[in-house]
Amino acid sequence: MPLNISRRDFLKLASLLPLASTGISASNPTPRNRRTNDHAPNVLIVVFDTLSALDLSLYGFHRQTTPHLARFAQNATVYHAHYSSGNFTSPGAGSILTGTAPFTHRAINMLGSVEESFTSRNIFSTFDDYTRIGFSHNHLANLLLYQFQAHLDEFILPDEVAIVDFNFADDLFPNDYSIASQSERRYLKKPGETSNSLFLHSLLMFLKNIVDRYTLKQLRESFPRGIPGFHDMIYPLEDTIDWITEQLVQWPQPFMAYLHMMPPHDPYCPRKEFVDIFQDGWEPIHKPKHMLSNSIFPPDVLDVQHRYYNEYIAYVDSEFGRLHTFMQEHNYYENTIVVFTSDHGEMFERQIFRHVTPTLYQPIIRVPLLISMPQQTSRQDVYTPTSCIDLLPTLLHLTGHPIPTWCEGMVLPPYADQELPQERSIFAVEAKNNPKLSPLRKATVAMIKGNYKLIHYRGYEGYDGVYELYNLRNDPQELQNLYTTHPTIASELERELLAKIEEKDAYFR
Repeated sequence: MPLNISRRDFLKLASLLPLASTGISASNPTPRNRRTNDHAPNVLIVVFDTLSALDLSLYGFHRQTTPHLARFAQNATVYHAHYSSGNFTSPGAGSILTGTAPFTHRAINMLGSVEESFTSRNIFSTFDDYTRIGFSHNHLANLLLYQFQAHLDEFILPDEVAIVDFNFADDLFPNDYSIASQSERRYLKKPGETSNSLFLHSLLMFLKNIVDRYTLKQLRESFPRGIPGFHDMIYPLEDTIDWITEQLVQWPQPFMAYLHMMPPHDPYCPRKEFVDIFQDGWEPIHKPKHMLSNSIFPPDVLDVQHRYYNEYIAYVDSEFGRLHTFMQEHNYYENTIVVFTSDHGEMFERQIFRHVTPTLYQPIIRVPLLISMPQQTSRQDVYTPTSCIDLLPTLLHLTGHPIPTWCEGMVLPPYADQELPQERSIFAVEAKNNPKLSPLRKATVAMIKGNYKLIHYRGYEGYDGVYELYNLRNDPQELQNLYTTHPTIASELERELLAKIEEKDAYFR
């Protein structure tokens, strides 16, 4: 007869098996004492991974991917030219959490970590009078949160919400999560796989078969393209949203929570009612193949994947809509600053698939940002270019905390005492193949200033020392490289970009 056990019950029972064999306690650590600050607003940062602003109907995309986010935007400030600092999670999330650019915090490598000084210089350390919570589905984000855990009251790993999680390094080595999880991945897994059990592979495969048989059958019917998850974890977003609503009631206030969900990162697995909702025959502009493309897929295949991505965004939007409705019904918007953003975007053009490439085009680095203030009753729109490094100083300003001198961002409009300069320079960095604490020898650096965007490639075989210059107002698709036809503008921007790299490299010589 079928095994009568809930998904969460099964997960908890399975996770206790390795603990029993090692003698490690499964109990939670003793909570830290909190200072009371009853009148301060809560801060809730909601991050959906790999969410490109260019694919959101909120920002004018023709497919209706984000109707629920549009509902949230009615009482929020919407930023229309907001940029990530990198093209994958480590640099992007690292900049959100430290208020500094990647060539400062140095979480630039895959499985990367921030430079040691930032273990005490981050968003959690600056909110020391708040209850501070960090959660992520994303292994790369968790490596950062692990670095910051001395300033976290709750560091919550994905197994709290996963149906299946066969990454047991966190249970086996709770005090050495970072090095244990990296060792799992590097030495015991095939290339491209995430971590798995260090010692219990046969047992875990047996447990996985039980889960497959008794727990996942109905979910497979609801998710015909696969149940949402990533490698060894399975976590329908519905369960995570339910868990968040449960935690909101329990967290001592004021709280500052960073919640980083993996969807709509690939694989693109929407619930069945979102499958094929965008069968509209749309074909994007097919752009020439880039020299640093990572894809063998022809444009028509990338178009299909792009459609799947849009369907997954619509599913994510519906689940965010459930969280938004819960917070409305329980009056959280009366005393909570809510931030909606992403760590980076996604690519389906120039024969570039996904995002972990040496390129920094708009679909990868232009991300959404919305901020809803307590009791806000109208929408505001900001078109000035802004950076993810601006979020930390803005939240400190809004909650009455001092802004530390090491923070590189600026307070965002409309909250700043003065407007951001229109000609401010914003940087994004790709340097995953560059040594962490070395000058940038193999990297891509993009600089956005006014209407222009300059991209500099260095150290790539066949593409070393190359520049691309685009006028984003006249050429938002980045099709016309103006570097040789506009030498005066190109030379001015090039000098500034190289001076910034030289300034940052000086620390690592």
